[in-house]
Amino acid sequence: VLAESNPGRYGFLWQWFDEIYVLLDLLLQQHYLARCSASFSENFYSLKRIPIGDCQQQPLATAGLPKRQHWKSLLLLVLVPYLKGKLEKLVSSLREEDEYSIHPPSSSWKRFYRAFLAAYPFVNMTWEGWFLIQQLCYILGKAQHHSPILWLAGVRLVRLTAEDIQALEKKSAGATSSQTHSIKVQVQSAVRKALGGIVFSLSTGLSVSVFFLQFLDWWYSSENQETIKSLTALPTPPPPVHLDHGAGSALLPKLKTVCPLCRRIRVNATALSTSGFVFCYRCAYSYVKTHQRCPITGYATELQHLVKLYSPES
Repeated sequence: VLAESNPGRYGFLWQWFDEIYVLLDLLLQQHYLARCSASFSENFYSLKRIPIGDCQQQPLATAGLPKRQHWKSLLLLVLVPYLKGKLEKLVSSLREEDEYSIHPPSSSWKRFYRAFLAAYPFVNMTWEGWFLIQQLCYILGKAQHHSPILWLAGVRLVRLTAEDIQALEKKSAGATSSQTHSIKVQVQSAVRKALGGIVFSLSTGLSVSVFFLQFLDWWYSSENQETIKSLTALPTPPPPVHLDHGAGSALLPKLKTVCPLCRRIRVNATALSTSGFVFCYRCAYSYVKTHQRCPITGYATELQHLVKLYSPES
């Protein structure tokens, strides 16, 4: 946003966007791996990482990973997506250069990157195929990992237990209630609290923000706006109009309990669903069967539109 609003001053942010993102991602993943033994997304779904082979006794999430698995996990979480994105951008730029290049065909550099461009789809297919095969093996119960990245890091994913959640809560409570006297330790504690607050706000507000963004995307989508316009553009329907103004049409009695046809107290009250007026069942049945319309409004009515009413006493 800053780079697009003021490219002269903040254009370097867009130029170094990938590197800045990697740095922030590195800090975020380091915090979660050290605190929860999981990445940011894994902790969001209540998962943790444990070293391969720890099947019987699983360490608590607050214990952290061994140093080797910790650094391997951190590098694979941050470095692999960064290098893959850079490689895809390089391939895209080389393809554009290959289409509009002025180098002679016999140039060694041109032959090299043409060979690279020809080999890259096969390398990428092998990489994606590895992920697909690993996921299929995990679904079928033949592997402990759903991703080769976890296998390279030497860890596997398990769900957080009740003990893990209690330990994480105690750790956060202990960090807020600990009293320190050293200025250096106090500064470090304040920095940790600030980072922890930022991370906590990110994790708790993620689901709400995603829902809100999806709602805005739906609300301002072209399909939804067209639907709203089509609904609001429709004219207001006119109120019901009596279609039968002849002398034979029934007049409404003053008493609501009187049938408009026989002028007596209604027996077996029956309403017409086409108009809502109530008559005696025998009167409504005979009239609708003969005239096939409502005696008051003249709306087309059939016998299936008769709705018998029942009083609470019955």
